[in-house]
Amino acid sequence: MTLAEFLAWEERQDLRYEFDGFQPEDMTGGTVGHAAIQANLAIALGGRLLGKPCRFYGSDLKIQVADDHIRYPDGMVVCSDVDQRAKVIQDPVVIFEVLSPSTAGKDRIVKAREYQATPSVQRYVMLEQDRIGATVHGRAADGWSVVVLKEDDTLALPEIGLSIPLAEFYEDLTFEHDPAEDDDRPPLPVA
Repeated sequence: MTLAEFLAWEERQDLRYEFDGFQPEDMTGGTVGHAAIQANLAIALGGRLLGKPCRFYGSDLKIQVADDHIRYPDGMVVCSDVDQRAKVIQDPVVIFEVLSPSTAGKDRIVKAREYQATPSVQRYVMLEQDRIGATVHGRAADGWSVVVLKEDDTLALPEIGLSIPLAEFYEDLTFEHDPAEDDDRPPLPVA
């Protein structure tokens, strides 16, 4: 299937599909936690970008990335003029994916490669769903840098002039405490 054939085919479908360059891939449903993080993304970014040249879009819009693949990220920021009738975004600057157990492998490897091969993409942010944390890929002069953020960190988005506390994307969500993540705790005494 070509990209043009896929786009024409998807127009006739009730569900959303991504395109891997060869065939359609159906989109799976999410969880309440996933939806809450997406909503928090829209609130945190959308509000801060009002009156600025960039705009946040949610998961209803698809993007065309390297090798004519089509993806529906959980969120993206676009800084170019976009026709209101557009159904495909060509030049996202920042892309967000909320990781889930069923898609984390593809998000971390396949989509990371596609987004890195897409010249307009300056930052790719993968948000954990089961704890406050993120893996951030940023375009650098010599390739890509990767930063891992934890609960008290701030997500720097210099390409759109924003810095946002990571915890804001997890507003109103609670997580079970995992003692293995306490890297600052002193070791227990040995009896």
